[in-house]
Amino acid sequence: MRIVWSAGDPHGIGPEIILKTFLKLKQSGHSFLVAGSYSVMEYYRKALDLPVTLEMVDNALALEKRDSAGYGVLPVLSVAEPESIVPGTISAEAGRVAMESIHAAAELCRDGLSDALVTAPINKEAVALAGYTETGHTGFLGSMFGIPSPTMMFVDPVLNLMVALATIHEPLEKIPGLIRKMDLDAFLSALAASLKSDFGIAQPRIAVLGLNPHASDGGVMGCEEQEIIRPCIERLSSQFHVDGPFPADGFFGAGSYKNYDIVVAMYHDQGLLPFKVLAFDTGVNVTLGLPIVRTSPDHGTGFDISGKGVASERSCYEATLLAITIARNRNKTVQQL
Repeated sequence: MRIVWSAGDPHGIGPEIILKTFLKLKQSGHSFLVAGSYSVMEYYRKALDLPVTLEMVDNALALEKRDSAGYGVLPVLSVAEPESIVPGTISAEAGRVAMESIHAAAELCRDGLSDALVTAPINKEAVALAGYTETGHTGFLGSMFGIPSPTMMFVDPVLNLMVALATIHEPLEKIPGLIRKMDLDAFLSALAASLKSDFGIAQPRIAVLGLNPHASDGGVMGCEEQEIIRPCIERLSSQFHVDGPFPADGFFGAGSYKNYDIVVAMYHDQGLLPFKVLAFDTGVNVTLGLPIVRTSPDHGTGFDISGKGVASERSCYEATLLAITIARNRNKTVQQL
């Protein structure tokens, strides 16, 4: 497999965790590349004294060298170079470099030069300062590929825990209206299809959480469960295994998630609060619905520890392994068609 990492915010821990992940995987038989800034990668390599050999490439045609160069060398496609590198700081320049790196890396996947994209963390404030309206990976990649509603999913390969979000980065006051407007049937059907093609789960089991406290207690605390969520589950239950709506408060604490392949949360914190409590160091973010494979570490830029050499690469490592797995599974699915 050919994996491209987008380097993330130049002032965060992205370059560090990429370099550390490469050290673990450089003899895995897979091919790796960084899309970003050569000067940034070299800055952190030297500052942290990491035994990685970097090779700068400046165009897509030069990438053909990376397989013949040997697996001990990490090529860096120089996309954008910042004027300065100041770990732990927010700047428009850093936001611009981060987003140009993502765009270039995604293009490599689109053009068949890479099999999967693993994105290092970006800072939304820095991205906004750079003038971007889409300040997150999911929305930016969705816009780039013309996908209005890609699915944000989180995976912990150690716990075998997966959580998908029906809505993503939305204010709480908007959630009920969005749930009513969205095509929940299509969302769950597409999720089931992705579990089959991307994760090799022949008969996926999906648990759906309710929107309201106690899943509304039969309509006492809201009507979305009775009017929207339960009817959807009943319509789809003959097509694949889907249960719910379950009260969200006790679902994870009781370990009920272990009975399912994936849990669907209605909004961001409902799913990610328990997920990050259970899987903060090993969780992986996956974007479904794109024409490319994209995973990411499930943490932020770590400005407080950037440049200090103490950042854990575990989530980036797991994200890279999962990207390889998904790319392989998709290739198998295509070959079977």
